[in-house]
Amino acid sequence: MSLQSLSSEQLDILRDIVGSDHVRLDAADLEQYGQDWSKLYDPQPSAIVLPKTTEQVQKIVSFANEQKIAITPSGGRTGLSAAATACNGELVIAFDRMNQILDIDHANQTVVCQAGVITEQLQQYAEQEGLFYPVDFASSGSSQIGGNISTNAGGIKVIRYGMTRNWVLGLKVVTANGEILELNQGLMKNNAGYDLRQLFIGAEGTLGLIVEATMKLTRPPKELSVLVLGVPEFSAIMDVLAAFQAKLDVTAFEFFSELALSIVTKHQDLQRPFETVAPFYALIEVESGSEEEQEKALEVFEYCVEQGWVLDGTMSQSQQQAMNLWRLREDISETLSQWTPYKNDLSVAVSLVPAFLDEVDAVVAAAYPEWDVVWYGHIGDGNVHLNILKPDDLDREAFKTRCGEVSQSIFELVSKFKGSVSAEHGVGLVKKPYLAYSRSQSEINFMRQIKQVFDPNGIMNPGKIFD
Repeated sequence: MSLQSLSSEQLDILRDIVGSDHVRLDAADLEQYGQDWSKLYDPQPSAIVLPKTTEQVQKIVSFANEQKIAITPSGGRTGLSAAATACNGELVIAFDRMNQILDIDHANQTVVCQAGVITEQLQQYAEQEGLFYPVDFASSGSSQIGGNISTNAGGIKVIRYGMTRNWVLGLKVVTANGEILELNQGLMKNNAGYDLRQLFIGAEGTLGLIVEATMKLTRPPKELSVLVLGVPEFSAIMDVLAAFQAKLDVTAFEFFSELALSIVTKHQDLQRPFETVAPFYALIEVESGSEEEQEKALEVFEYCVEQGWVLDGTMSQSQQQAMNLWRLREDISETLSQWTPYKNDLSVAVSLVPAFLDEVDAVVAAAYPEWDVVWYGHIGDGNVHLNILKPDDLDREAFKTRCGEVSQSIFELVSKFKGSVSAEHGVGLVKKPYLAYSRSQSEINFMRQIKQVFDPNGIMNPGKIFD
């Protein structure tokens, strides 16, 4: 794809739509808004435009479609698949100014918000209203609702609450020709034909731009306790999961390796949870609103120790301790970012995770015997994150090439185990070459046809998911 550029006349039209201050051309802005956290591709947007209203988005998209200007949407830019990276002079539409919570309906437990609302902003607003928005992840302080929906973000509480998709009751979308679609009207039950809302969830901005969403809320959880347990072998983690789920309401179940713990405690001023060193660690969050439930959690922990599934462990005794234990897991991704890791975001059925991880680990160990490979993930829903750290003396492109070669072997295992090459990070540019390991050719062909219907001129985030 050739590098797109905008004429002075085209830039003037964009300034007339959003105001001169909200069309950015400075090199620093182009770099900031032109890429996500993956940082595996050089950002080269032609311009950044920051609309304030749905009407402004509609005018920008209509103009872009008329002029055949490619568009890349930009939310909080916390993605890891380069879905929000503009590599070919795309016009970046950033939603930072569309950050208002517009309405709340206590009877229906729903809230209407613009696409640029920060995840944490919605969480805090729900809490103030006596409700709870449960989708949560390390980037909640900067990720935006529109981006979360466009990538169907998962996070740390999927085992209890599901993915972002489960909490979207309605969408307002601007299609490639500038038409506004209002999808599902915030209804809990609506079987009147195809549910087009679901097409836009996880579409990474390739079908249209989400400008507004009706999100479902729920009751706040009871008091939460967090346990971190040292586990002697990975297969034992699955026994621990089963034991806790049988007795308690588990809201999160995470794992990380000893290398991950060593790195995060060294670089984030955090203490190890206990002196015992284990190959793997399980972090478990449970509802413990009563003394009886807290005692039950300790009983399950002791049972796991007796079975040899756990070497040592600790349980939070206060909210601050719970937060500190969570940081051992949640700060891993941010800590690893200094090494520009090559990330694989994989999933298989929960019961198959130990066998899958053993086979992947063997491939990785053979391919990168001298490189640091860090494992962590949302083990309760079958999602594991494989992070290969770039050696300081290795060129970025050479590193990416080597990792890509071995990724093919890893994705062949994903296909063997009937899993996904992208559990929650999306496809973007990073996973595009490997889509066929998770989707049949027939599925991909239907995806292309859907794309053609909604975006016949191919302006909406072109080159992402598939060419």
